[in-house]
Amino acid sequence: MSKNSKVLNLKDKICGNEVDLSLCDVTEVPVRELALFTKATVVDLSCNNITSLPPEFCNLTHLVKVDLSKNQLTCLPDDLGNLTSLQHLDLYNNKLTVLPVSFSQLRSLKWLDLKDNPLEADLAKAAGDCLDEKQCKQCAAQVLQHMRGLHEEVDRARVKRLLREKELERKREVKQREREAREKEYNAQMAAAAAREQQKKKSEEMKKKNGQAADKKAAAATRPKPQRSLLGLMFKLLLLLLLGLAGVAAACKLTDLQKEAVCVPVNVAVDDGFSWAKRQEAVVRQLLRNLSSAAKEFIESTQASKN
Repeated sequence: MSKNSKVLNLKDKICGNEVDLSLCDVTEVPVRELALFTKATVVDLSCNNITSLPPEFCNLTHLVKVDLSKNQLTCLPDDLGNLTSLQHLDLYNNKLTVLPVSFSQLRSLKWLDLKDNPLEADLAKAAGDCLDEKQCKQCAAQVLQHMRGLHEEVDRARVKRLLREKELERKREVKQREREAREKEYNAQMAAAAAREQQKKKSEEMKKKNGQAADKKAAAATRPKPQRSLLGLMFKLLLLLLLGLAGVAAACKLTDLQKEAVCVPVNVAVDDGFSWAKRQEAVVRQLLRNLSSAAKEFIESTQASKN
């Protein structure tokens, strides 16, 4: 069936401000079609097989009277309280156990029938028998009062839950700040410990370097000076003796002292020495080389001892 045919059929069901859809074997409320006829403030959906009302049903705020008796409703939409113009609601012979909390917002409701529903005990007590017009009016007033009490309890529970959640959030924030403070303090302690350890290592390295330098100085200061060897002393004495003899020989040979009696044997010895030296030229050269090496070693040892 097309949308246009539905609208046409719904028009056939309208009489004045009332839409009669009773005994039509309806399983779903035609919300879209009802929304098109805002002047139809009375809707009769009784004696059908409707098990639930869609959430969009709560947008039909123009409705004043709704008859949903003798259906299979097990629950009502949560936003039913949006039907602020609703004055008459018939829910006789359904399968309702509870009403939505927003039911308390139906401030225009004057008539209500909840007979033959498996209501919870407190709600059934508030609803009463609904056997006549007066009792149905009392049912509307008492159920609204009962639902307002439930609404207040729900609001209090919601406020408590929000306060509890807020307190838990505050505690979490406090714990988070405490944890961050502990982490910050721990990091600062670790950084200070690392700095101290680094300073300690530097101090130890500096002490080690200073100690090594002091040890070197002490070793240099306490280092024993090399003793002159006996050979060096003998060589020095021999060198001095030779220099002395050479001086005497030069004086006796080259000066006027050569005619003196004391120089005669010296000159004879020098002449004999030269004669012998000529004969022993190779030996003399070797001796001179040895003397030169010994003199060089002597000079080097003397300089080392001075340093």
